[in-house]
Amino acid sequence: MALASKPAAAAKAAHTDVATLSVVAPIYNEAVNLPALWERLSAVLRKLDRDWEVIFVDDGSTDGSLNFLRELARREPRVKVVELARNFGQHSAILAGFRESRGEIVITLDADLQNPPEEIPRLLEAIDQGNDVVGGWRTERHDKFYRRWASRLHNKITSLIVGVPMHDYGCMLRAYRRHIVDTVVKCDEKAAFIPALAASFAKHVAEIPVAHDQRAAGESKYNFRGLAKLSLNLITGFSLAPIQLVSMIGLAIFVVDTAFAGFLAIHRILYGPQQEGAVWTLFAVLFFFIGFLFLALGLIGEYVGRIYQEVRHRPTYIVRTVYQNGLEHKDCSESGT
Repeated sequence: MALASKPAAAAKAAHTDVATLSVVAPIYNEAVNLPALWERLSAVLRKLDRDWEVIFVDDGSTDGSLNFLRELARREPRVKVVELARNFGQHSAILAGFRESRGEIVITLDADLQNPPEEIPRLLEAIDQGNDVVGGWRTERHDKFYRRWASRLHNKITSLIVGVPMHDYGCMLRAYRRHIVDTVVKCDEKAAFIPALAASFAKHVAEIPVAHDQRAAGESKYNFRGLAKLSLNLITGFSLAPIQLVSMIGLAIFVVDTAFAGFLAIHRILYGPQQEGAVWTLFAVLFFFIGFLFLALGLIGEYVGRIYQEVRHRPTYIVRTVYQNGLEHKDCSESGT
C-alpha cells in the first residue's frame, strides 16, 4: 500500500507545484459574445495542468450579459461573477477582478473575442520562464485606421514615460504574477492604466506576438475620444515631464519677450514710431503667447483635477454583488475608501 501510494503522492505534489491561474475578463454589454467566449476559454483552461478560476466583472451592463454570467456561475464552481454598481470603466473593472482573484498567475483578456483565448498557454510559457509581466503584441491588428494610428502614438508615449519599451500597451491579453497584481491593487489610483502601472513595478517584462481577430459582434467601447482621454490620463498620471516642459517653455518665452521688448524700445529711440505693419506682427505674436497660456492652464488643470480626485477618497468602483456556487454575496467591497 505504501509503495502504491508514493506515485500518487508524488503526482499530487507535482501538481501543487504548478502555479494556480486566474483569468479576469471585464464585461460591458457583451451578451452576444459571451457564449462563444466561455466555450473557447473553458476548452483552453481544461487542457491546462493547473488549477484555475475565471472572474467575470460585469461593469454595469445594460443588456443580458449579467443574466448569462449569473447562470454560468451557478453551473460552474470555478466561475466567479463580480457585479459592479454601475459602469466604472475597463481598468476599474480589472482592478475589481484583481482584488477577487486568488491565482499565483493572473491573465486578463477582453470579452469581444479579438483577444483569442487560445493564446493563453503561450502567455503562461513566457511567465514560467521567469517573467513578472508578459504582454501580448497584436502584430496584425483588425481595427480601423485611426485606431491603429492612435494606438501607435499611444504606445510610443507610454514606452517613453514608463521607461519600459513595448510595442503594444493597449493589448489587454496579458499575464501578471501575483506580487505584481497585489502591488497594483494597493496603489488604488483613480485613473490607473494597468499595463503601464504593472510594467513600472516589474523586474522582468516580456512581450510576445499574439493573434488579433475582428470583433465577432457588438461595438467597440473605445472611440477616438476615449483613446485621447486614456493617453492624457497616462501622461499626467506617470510623469511630471509635461508640466516641467511648460515651465521651461514659459521661461524661454519670458527671455525672448524681454529681448524683443528691449529691441522695440531701442528701435523706437533710433528710428521713431514704428510702421503700421508692425502692429499686426505684434498681434500675431500676442495670439501665439495667449494660445500657449491657455494650453499651459489646461495642463495644470489636468494635474489639479487628478489631485482633486485623489483627495476626495471616493471609491474607484463599488461591488454590488458577487455570484459563485449559486450563492450571492451583496455589498462586498469598495475600492478607494
